[in-house]
Amino acid sequence: MTTETATTSGTTRDTVRVLHSLAPPDGTTKYVDQMTEGAPDDVEVSYFSWKRALAGDYDVLHLHWPEFLLRAKSGRTRFGKRQAMRATLLVTRVRRIPIVRTVHNLHPHERGGRGERRLLAKIDRRTTTFIRLNPTTEVEPWMDAVTILHGHYRDRFAEHPREAREAGLVLYFGIIRPYKGVEKLIDVFTSRDRPGQRLRIVGSPTPELSERIASLTADTPDVTTRLAFVDDDELVREISRASLVVLPYAEMHNSGAALVALSLDRPILVPRSASNSALSAEAGPGWVIEYDGELTDAALSAALESARTIDPSSRPRLDGRDWDEVGRRHRAVYRDAMIAAGSGRMRAR
Repeated sequence: MTTETATTSGTTRDTVRVLHSLAPPDGTTKYVDQMTEGAPDDVEVSYFSWKRALAGDYDVLHLHWPEFLLRAKSGRTRFGKRQAMRATLLVTRVRRIPIVRTVHNLHPHERGGRGERRLLAKIDRRTTTFIRLNPTTEVEPWMDAVTILHGHYRDRFAEHPREAREAGLVLYFGIIRPYKGVEKLIDVFTSRDRPGQRLRIVGSPTPELSERIASLTADTPDVTTRLAFVDDDELVREISRASLVVLPYAEMHNSGAALVALSLDRPILVPRSASNSALSAEAGPGWVIEYDGELTDAALSAALESARTIDPSSRPRLDGRDWDEVGRRHRAVYRDAMIAAGSGRMRAR
């Protein structure tokens, strides 16, 4: 079920057409950029709509965070999305289109209802190959899984100007949701006087969290916020100014934010987990600092001291995470999944 396309020499090559359950790139750094910019020339990427999914005019359906495809505020819209997903599963089965799923999280961060969980389980049963972003991800014994490391962002951010590192500046950046632990970080940081230290919060919260964060930081001049989604130029400036990035998630398995910070040569403080410990061993001493249980003043203070001792000219090790390698490994997964699904027919463009 590959597509033959003409090359400039007049010969043909097989192109794999992949439909990702992602919105197209919008100029800001998101995971979709890895799927797009890292894709080899013989992998044709398209972006999700229910019309495209139901048409079945693709060779591989690559799912990311499938729960987001099923959710909506109104019950009618949720019902419609679930019916559309069931129909998409039927299309892929009839046409022998394999489903590949990247396991970004062990479980959805925000738990859905029973109907959603049943449908997600059905999607899992229809999935040909699961892609783990780190070797510590546990999958069920019956799942066919491969590991492709999350790519780094060094090349993507190379063109953006950096700021000088500011001693004592602690940064949280990224989407702000209850499980991200931002309120806890503010509480810990403001629990005592911190001469020469500042906390910066950058990211897009829910309206309710925005109000709570504004209230928590109203009378704290050492804590400043930028409660909005920022573009790459601003993001690089914010991260490069920091001495330490803190990501105090309640549960942390794979984190693009961690890779963003490390790609810009800034140490991170994160909760201890198998995946974070693996990342720590990979990056080298001092770059990934872990704490146990809830974030505490002692953990934050020790991390700031550790960050102070890092040689400004050093960089964390992020070997094997360039996007070209990520793209080549995805292509191999797609082709193997197509063989496993029995999708052997050729389709002209």
